[in-house]
Amino acid sequence: MGMELPIENAESHEMEDVNISDTELVYHVREALTASLTGDYDNYNQLVAVMHLNGRLGPDERALLETSLKALSGAVSYLDSVHHDSLLTSIFGMNMWNYEPDVMDALKGLIISLAASNGKYIDSCLSMLVSNFTPPYFILDKLTLPYGLERKHQVLSRVHAALKNIADLVPLSPLRLLPIVVQSMPNAKHKPERLKMIVIYVENMLTLESGAMGELVGSTVLMAVVDRLIDLDVEIEWEEILYDDSSKGIFEMELEDVEDDGELSRGSLSRKSLTGNVIAELLDSLLVQTFEHLESCERAGRLIEVFETLLQSFQITVLNAYKSKFAQFVMFYACALDPENCGLKFATVLADIFVSGVYPPLTRMSTVSYLASFLSRGKFLSISFIVSLLKRLVDWCSEYCKTQGGDINPKAHRVFYSGCQAIMYVLCFRMRSIMDIPRLKSQLLLMPLDTILKHELNPLKVCLPSVVSEFLRQSKAARLFTLSKTFIFNDLLESELSRGFGGIERLDMFFPFDPCLLKKCDSFIRPNFVYWSMVRATYDYEEENSSDEDAAEDFVDGNGDEVMDDGMGRSFDEHDLDEFDYSTLNKMSITPKNAFVCRFEGKLGQPTRMPSKIRPSTSPESL
Repeated sequence: MGMELPIENAESHEMEDVNISDTELVYHVREALTASLTGDYDNYNQLVAVMHLNGRLGPDERALLETSLKALSGAVSYLDSVHHDSLLTSIFGMNMWNYEPDVMDALKGLIISLAASNGKYIDSCLSMLVSNFTPPYFILDKLTLPYGLERKHQVLSRVHAALKNIADLVPLSPLRLLPIVVQSMPNAKHKPERLKMIVIYVENMLTLESGAMGELVGSTVLMAVVDRLIDLDVEIEWEEILYDDSSKGIFEMELEDVEDDGELSRGSLSRKSLTGNVIAELLDSLLVQTFEHLESCERAGRLIEVFETLLQSFQITVLNAYKSKFAQFVMFYACALDPENCGLKFATVLADIFVSGVYPPLTRMSTVSYLASFLSRGKFLSISFIVSLLKRLVDWCSEYCKTQGGDINPKAHRVFYSGCQAIMYVLCFRMRSIMDIPRLKSQLLLMPLDTILKHELNPLKVCLPSVVSEFLRQSKAARLFTLSKTFIFNDLLESELSRGFGGIERLDMFFPFDPCLLKKCDSFIRPNFVYWSMVRATYDYEEENSSDEDAAEDFVDGNGDEVMDDGMGRSFDEHDLDEFDYSTLNKMSITPKNAFVCRFEGKLGQPTRMPSKIRPSTSPESL
């Protein structure tokens, strides 16, 4: 089978039957194309048949295909998009993965010539190259072998080189390329082979972002990658990674410690529960790819530039995603790579969004949850910076208290309550570090926390009970202020006020940078992450000689009268503190009747108690 064309010997440049020049070969192909316009299809049909050669080709067939492709490159002006549709369809349907390097080069040259010759062919040429981002299914399993890796490099290096050449010859082609790349991304069909295709495809997208065309297409491509991460993230149901443990508070549910066998301990959230989840494993692989890409950007000195795109994508997509579980760690890791620039900017932008009145309430609530979680978990953030952000939150809440009053209304004041909860949550993680530094300790003591806590809107009644409980416990341990001994948490349902605060979205229980349970991501995140066990280890509540109920004391005496000692406590290390008047806190109006325990799904809670092993802070009720 094949055209009756002489075959050129690559080494001697002699033809097997007759010596023929490249020009004469091109002329022969031109004649075949021209003759087909008048109804003579013999040579044309043979040419089309040659384009269908693939697989294990013999030397003669491979040489025939190579020379035919080269000849077509010199005759592209004779191609007619209507009359030669079958030939063009065959060319655009060719897959470089099926050929040896010499044929790949000839095909690459033809595609570049077609793209440069006629604007009609641009989209088809770009689509053909993008289709080569992924291999045929029969090659997938071989990609981990030396042969497969070599073939992958041979193909993809030529694909990206061809895209670059076309961009140089046709300046507007990158704009045509963007929608093709985004729309051609494989869909996850829960089949292992499809998932592998997505991993390879995203790898090529990131290559585009960092390549010569990155300046033109990089930002859009990177945002498309983040969009795909979110799409996969939302496919993972909470039910797939949660056990039903309705009595645990968010700090109790965190799990960080690793058992002797290297596996994570059993907990409300477990990495084991994601094993075998093909979507979770795909997302894990894609996140690792993205992390490695960010590392390469950092080495190339362009991380800040890439971060601007990530920040924009975060605000458009991730921030408003319904309780994203893992995709947000792209932002976390970028910040970890460059805390002084990316980390500070991310936190500052979050604070700006929250204190601004131009954003919708749900956006501001989600934003301050991200901010609180980021400030609590980022090991790379300086304590002084965390204090400066806390001050912004406290100042905003304080100003809000000056203009608002009346009865408690969780829905009407939900942005305020989310801000109060964020402050308490951050202090649960960072209070010890702050109090150990005299300058920062003084700044914390000067913040008008008392004004907020004693306000008639009563944030301690409305915010998530386990956060309030831990905040009060640590305040006592730090002797931040002296409390009475009557705050009771025993056997009470979670306050309806607290349940009403989050609404149907339950944003009151959303802390997006809780420990990431994806196995491959762990090695990237763990060195930069503050786990609750690290914080919990710095306290020894038993040495306080107080029960769990005493640790979460109220601001009232046993008769319901409002009481607050005038004395102000000391830091953990018992060093002297500057005097600060906390006597105004005696105006708080919380009673044991209104105290509450952490409760999920309408079940009775148990007395809050810190376990020796702690678990991720997302609860079933955060769904």
